[in-house]
Amino acid sequence: MTGNFTICVGTIGSGAWLSPDGGESWRRVGKGLSGESRVFGLTVHPSEKRTLFAGTNDGIYKSVDGGQSFERLESPMNCLDVWKIAIDPVDPDIIFAGTRPAALFRSTDCGAHWQKLPVDMVEECPAVGIPRVTALIVDPSDHRTIWAGVEVDGVRRSTDGGDSWSRIINGLTDLDIHDIAVTVNGATTVLTSTPREIFASSDRGESWKGLGVRDQFELRYCRGLAQKADDPETLFVATGDAAVGSTGAIQRSRDGGRSWEVSPLPTEPNSPIWAFATNPADPGLVLACSHYGELYASPDAGDSWKKLRREFTEIRALSWMPN
Repeated sequence: MTGNFTICVGTIGSGAWLSPDGGESWRRVGKGLSGESRVFGLTVHPSEKRTLFAGTNDGIYKSVDGGQSFERLESPMNCLDVWKIAIDPVDPDIIFAGTRPAALFRSTDCGAHWQKLPVDMVEECPAVGIPRVTALIVDPSDHRTIWAGVEVDGVRRSTDGGDSWSRIINGLTDLDIHDIAVTVNGATTVLTSTPREIFASSDRGESWKGLGVRDQFELRYCRGLAQKADDPETLFVATGDAAVGSTGAIQRSRDGGRSWEVSPLPTEPNSPIWAFATNPADPGLVLACSHYGELYASPDAGDSWKKLRREFTEIRALSWMPN
């Protein structure tokens, strides 16, 4: 699939950018989003390969043409920062969104109408000021289970499709949640990344245990998590020297997080690696971005990487879609 895919990048302050040829050429998305938009989240529809949702500083947007244009979905989030979007893979009409200030919303009709969900979240925190939802995922082993992570307020879980929520933090010694991933390979394991550790739960969040990555990773600041689309045992962790740091690295595990190796990049990143993009259309194709605008692509699930030529301002969201 070399070059035959579209990349969409969400930035802070310069809107969204699109490459229809795998990173060879770029243009700013001008229809629906402005050049000043802050794009925090990008999520591709699980069954409509050219439908894309964007979370921004003024609500949630939808594209049906592969990111070439967007239309805002009227919602209670119009005046909020939308950081995360998750779509139910079994019933894609059900969409969840997480915001700053920290709150959760749900649509059951593909974004036409939204309701705020009954979940208590902290309203302020000395570490980050106004907390935000930094992780949101529909459990692939049970689509009625939804996971949400809050910076800095721990993990929330719903087992009834979002109707009710529990705060589950037993064993989480760091409540500064950065991302969540769920691995399904015989048993279900939930992973969550924090600034200096990755925690795992094998009992659906009732208890958590640190994996000890602070003693394994040279760069211990952990941000985004990702999985190979056809192999949940292959995991990627975005790391760096600090939140606003000067270098980064990608750690890869082939055994669900029991052991790790550095996935070598062709150049030293200019800042921490921040996020990943994967797609079932090509499980081997993994994209990664640094905090300050660099893009990397691997065609072989992290065995090798190349740096894309174009660089941006701060990147917060990344996605790719087949053409």
